Amino acid sequence: MLEDHLDGCARLLAEVAATGRRPNRDELAACRLAGELAAEAGHGLRATVRAHLAVARTAWPASAGPGRAPDVLAALEQVVDAFAEGHERAQRLAVRQQETARREFVDDLLSGRSDLGRLAERARRFGLLLSGTHAVAVARGPAVQSDGDPVTRRVEEALIGRFGSRRILLTTKEGRLVCVAPGDEDDVLTHFAEQARAALGSGTVAVGRPHPGAGGVVHSYEEALGVLDLAERMDLAGPVLRAADLLVFPVLARDREALADLVLNALGPLREARGGAGPLLETLSAYFDSGCVAAEAARRLRLSVRALTYRLERIEQLTGFDPADPMHRYTLQTAALGARLLGWPDGGA
Repeated sequence: MLEDHLDGCARLLAEVAATGRRPNRDELAACRLAGELAAEAGHGLRATVRAHLAVARTAWPASAGPGRAPDVLAALEQVVDAFAEGHERAQRLAVRQQETARREFVDDLLSGRSDLGRLAERARRFGLLLSGTHAVAVARGPAVQSDGDPVTRRVEEALIGRFGSRRILLTTKEGRLVCVAPGDEDDVLTHFAEQARAALGSGTVAVGRPHPGAGGVVHSYEEALGVLDLAERMDLAGPVLRAADLLVFPVLARDREALADLVLNALGPLREARGGAGPLLETLSAYFDSGCVAAEAARRLRLSVRALTYRLERIEQLTGFDPADPMHRYTLQTAALGARLLGWPDGGA
């Protein structure tokens, strides 16, 4: 009952009405403690202020006379201020504790360090059912983001405004925005990507594949991080990149020794060209990225079609592989992708 937290206040105001004295330090400290206890019991500040006014009316006997009015009002002001201070202090502490618990949960969820059974129990507090399938999207922008930042709040409000409580978790990790959503609700992650890019101003959003269970969240998150790393190393175009569309790269990178062998054998002779292998490798990448359309590749490289054709002929002379031949093209394109993955020729293979 709220009245249980106001007993001391009632006695104090009655005494002030009778004597005109002011509350002392200990009495105000007791009011602050009462405010903390009221907040912990779930009583709102608005209700407690209204209750204080009711107590003041009761504790102000008619016999006190109008001459006591300034004393009672001054005491009431001090009492309410002390009570509100205690109430707000308890609320701030509760918010900090909640934020700490949420951050610990997010860290455990995205690292996979915690016991999965215990993690699933904690997840319910934050609206997630880890028994289902989830997918994770990660947005990286020019600036570091954290929980409570304007960008984070803007994206969160946009998601809640459109989807309500659909068991979505929006948080930050290592300066990036992270969204965890049910695996069968791709529209949530698509909207997150749109809102995140708008709020960040630029950047890249990577989306992991849906995976089941608590471990599935970690798996999808790591896939999204891998896509972001791949986008940086490979200079991949596109504001939104999906792990499901880039599965060829993990396959290529799985056997690094074999990939390095392919790169050196297929493209190693390009190092004999004037200016080294770099310009000709760039030509191959542009040619394949443009769908093997010479005019488009030349436009991307800011070359004439004739100059591009000369480079392709030079590649065939040095490597023995003709970019126009389907089988040769497959070998060259795979080797060119491998070179980008390995950082060849600058970083070696």
